[in-house]
Amino acid sequence: MNLLSVQSVLSAIGSVALAILILLAMITVHEFGHYIAGKILKFKINEFAIGFGPKLFKRKSKKTGELFSVRLLPLGGFCAFEGEDGVNGEESANAFTKKAPWKRIIVLVAGPLMNYLLALLLIIVSMFAFGQPVYKVGSVAQVEPPEQAIYSEYSLEEGDLLLKVNGKRIYLITDMMSALKDKVTGDKISVTVSRGGEERVQEVILRADCNFESSEEVSKVWHALGLGTVVKDDGVKYWDVSAESYRFGFFETLGNSFMYSFKIAGTIFKVLGELLTGHIGLSSMGGPVTTIKLTSQLAVQSAQSFFEIAAYIGVNLAVFNLLPIPALDGSKVIFCLIEWIFRKPVPRKIEAVIHSVGFVLILAFAVIVDILQFAKC
Repeated sequence: MNLLSVQSVLSAIGSVALAILILLAMITVHEFGHYIAGKILKFKINEFAIGFGPKLFKRKSKKTGELFSVRLLPLGGFCAFEGEDGVNGEESANAFTKKAPWKRIIVLVAGPLMNYLLALLLIIVSMFAFGQPVYKVGSVAQVEPPEQAIYSEYSLEEGDLLLKVNGKRIYLITDMMSALKDKVTGDKISVTVSRGGEERVQEVILRADCNFESSEEVSKVWHALGLGTVVKDDGVKYWDVSAESYRFGFFETLGNSFMYSFKIAGTIFKVLGELLTGHIGLSSMGGPVTTIKLTSQLAVQSAQSFFEIAAYIGVNLAVFNLLPIPALDGSKVIFCLIEWIFRKPVPRKIEAVIHSVGFVLILAFAVIVDILQFAKC
């Protein structure tokens, strides 16, 4: 193995390690949210663990009896409350199930909330430090006469930075799809661009129909806007568009940071909806292995990419954990609400079984979608 190969292997290992570190940090922050809320509301906590599996390090507090541990497998962590499973440890007055339902709901929601707040902080830091990512037009497709004269006036130009479509701020590609949805060839739209350092509104005549059926149909956006294509080193033809940072004023940047986080959350719901309705397949999803792979590729590109992928994972964890799926925080909140409303809990053993089955199904789903991702490669 030559020096170049060794460097390549070390670089790959380093990028994967960085991806795992990002995931571990986000999961630890999530569990820390549960921990802090639990401490404030005086829940009895048995253990706070970083990672899963055999313990590499452990320390027990003589004052509280809480165990802090670092475990072998870095893809997880937990904050174990006394009596959380509803079966063991319920005799304690400060056990999880002995606390009022509203207190349990606060503890459960605190984890996803911490994920979101950290993600929002990363977005704010990134946007102030580097600017907001926007789409940059690399080239525009040529049109033959007689339409050439029309499209030359109502067309984007090379180097345009896309800021708004029909007055709607662009944060993600899904925002463009929403603004263009159901438009047809020949329709005229307005695109706010930064051209030569100045913002202006450019009217554009669409060159293709925008009948989007799923968020995967990105090509229809660029075709409709008349972008050109370019052949890369791998011999594949790509749309000639790239990402570039654009700086807004202080208050606009702050507002955009919040909106960007909301847009990421909205995209997650959109993709889940398309999955349930069959507009996208399971092969479009990714499990832990796929997440680590993509994160390792993006996180090492630049500091801005690092902040962006970390924030994206944070918002994903926040939204996903609030879904009413057994074993997740959202499902546990539902059980607390049932107890709060009807003044009687679902039998604890039944709830424990439901969450256990849900956990197994989530693991199975993660494995399946990873296998499907590798099958596509």
